[in-house]
Amino acid sequence: MTDPWVALEPGADPAERVRVLRRAHETFTTVGTVPRPVRSVVADSWRRSARAGVGPDGSANVELTDGDLGAYRAEHPLARVMPLFRELMGTFAADGEHLLAVCDAHGRLLWVEGHPTTRRRADRMNFVPGARWSESAVGTNAPGTAVAIGRPVQVFAAEHFIRRVQPWTCAAAPVHDPRTGRVLGAVDITGGDGLAHPHSLGFVQAVARAAESQLALLAPPRPTEGAVGLTALGRDEARLLLDGRRIALSRRHSELLVLLARHPEGLTGDELQCALYEDESVTPVTLRAELARLRRLLGPGLLASRPYRLTALVESDVAVVERRLAAGAVTGAAAAYSGPLLPGSQAPAVVRLRRHLADGLRAALIARRDCDLLAEWAHAPWGEEDLEVWRALAAVRPTATVRARLEELESELAAPRAPVTTPATAPTGRATWLQRPRP
Repeated sequence: MTDPWVALEPGADPAERVRVLRRAHETFTTVGTVPRPVRSVVADSWRRSARAGVGPDGSANVELTDGDLGAYRAEHPLARVMPLFRELMGTFAADGEHLLAVCDAHGRLLWVEGHPTTRRRADRMNFVPGARWSESAVGTNAPGTAVAIGRPVQVFAAEHFIRRVQPWTCAAAPVHDPRTGRVLGAVDITGGDGLAHPHSLGFVQAVARAAESQLALLAPPRPTEGAVGLTALGRDEARLLLDGRRIALSRRHSELLVLLARHPEGLTGDELQCALYEDESVTPVTLRAELARLRRLLGPGLLASRPYRLTALVESDVAVVERRLAAGAVTGAAAAYSGPLLPGSQAPAVVRLRRHLADGLRAALIARRDCDLLAEWAHAPWGEEDLEVWRALAAVRPTATVRARLEELESELAAPRAPVTTPATAPTGRATWLQRPRP
């Protein structure tokens, strides 16, 4: 091969190439070595697939259906460029009896569209919206491998790791967030041997670049005058974005703004005092002094009284997580959750909200059984000792490392411990991390 990224060069005999690849695939799945005719990108992918425990006779699992799928797609950034994908690729897919597919960064298919007969054939191998086609789930395939390596790739016939996918050929290219550079997902064209051509690889790459340009144009503008945003997850002291200014808040002011943002209708002085202070000896004068200092910090007009309320709508990261959870967009909620809410706070209302938010997200992750999302939580500082999440992760990804960590946690749980006094935190957090200040 003169171009290692092209599956079948012009003039090559597809049937002979298929025979060579099938023999190579059989050799690899039998003795674990990759014969020389296999492209390096495919050989590397086969090895990753085998390390992930994928079997050549496996199949894809459908993880999102009905309302969950619809809510997740609606929240996903690539939803904004689906009209572009359809415009550039829809006719090509329909006329050529191919499929247009779009997946997220975890290899989960979000949209699969194209020729009806081809779609029915693809349905039989679960190449359908909501199915996970990551390398770690189904081995080498264009959309899953493209997001794994972060570049366009073409996969021809028996280069696919799973045998039931080997009658197909596909080409996919990752789509990146134009602001951060992170992979959002991939756009894919899937069909027959006719796609095993350099043009199909260049085509999907051009479509992906067009999508990134469109996303850059659609990116939200920089904060304008009047915009108010509150960031309070994963940090002891919140930050406020106000009129384009970033304001660092004290812990008490952070607690006040979290509660007032959550209650746009307002709270009375008595309600705020009960929400903020465990010590009943704290006088209303103390609370009024804090509110006066907060009003001076915010400037005129933003904090009203009788009842105490914010006069502008404040968008908080807490509200984003709650909204996505309510919509069933668990992946989006997990992405927005950067840690426990004001982890050092002992204000009773903040403690309750912190636990409510963490427990709701944990329950959704455990119910979803998404190995990647569970792993992200388990390896985060607040999830390192979360026994239930580690058990859920071990059930869907029983690697030696995961099993060893689970056994360690279960052993620690069985051993008697001396009582330790720590701040009230979400049950998933480690006290040592929760007391650590965030930058």
